[in-house]
Amino acid sequence: MAKKTAAESEESTLKSKVAAKLTGHKNPEGDAAIRSLRKRLKRTQRKRRALAQRMKRAAGNKAAAPAAS
Repeated sequence: MAKKTAAESEESTLKSKVAAKLTGHKNPEGDAAIRSLRKRLKRTQRKRRALAQRMKRAAGNKAAAPAAS
């Protein structure tokens, strides 16, 4: 299995690809390639946000507990 790249770099490359495809395009809504790129971008963003949410919930109130004592 191939080594995975950093999620942020993948997200930034997808953003640049979408921006490049949109420049000078007459009908971006009808283009399947742009649609699939946008879907991939949204999927990576969802994964990143879900991971951040899980990490935040897993941490719980560990930081707040020592401050209260």
